[in-house]
Amino acid sequence: MQPPMNSVLARLNAADTALCVLINRINRARAVQRLFGAISRLGDGTFWYVLMALLLILEREAALKPVLHMIAVGLIGFWLYKWLKRKTLRPRPCDLHTTITRTTAPLDEFSFPSGHTLHAVGFGLVAIAYFPWLAPVLLPFILLVALSRIVLGLHYPTDVLAGAALGYGLATLSFLL
Repeated sequence: MQPPMNSVLARLNAADTALCVLINRINRARAVQRLFGAISRLGDGTFWYVLMALLLILEREAALKPVLHMIAVGLIGFWLYKWLKRKTLRPRPCDLHTTITRTTAPLDEFSFPSGHTLHAVGFGLVAIAYFPWLAPVLLPFILLVALSRIVLGLHYPTDVLAGAALGYGLATLSFLL
């Protein structure tokens, strides 16, 4: 006999919260707060805007299509994650659990999905598809942005996984269109 769905969801939520608390513990060190706070702020868009500008400067006309592609993925991603946040209304872990320390202010109220992760994966995959030489810089940055959201107490691991899946899906679908 299958366990009831709410029992499965309760266990998933408990595991998600426990992992969130565990990862967030490293946020107690001041150096970790500064590092992941800076990565998160760069992931707000600054890193991607600078990357697009640099690509246009360095690659000139060859960068126009990739930059427009990144902008399109970014705009669709923005609409998608805002829509999902309004539909799911999942509170941020730092708002529900006193054991989770938040050291950076969130950009909006809700947690699911992680827009930072969605955009990091979407922008990063599009950029790497056009300019594979960017992979050694972009892949670690994408992972750090995703991790920063949990470390800073702003997202559960499932929020980040959902954001990554959505970013991957958007980037992949954008190449098929």
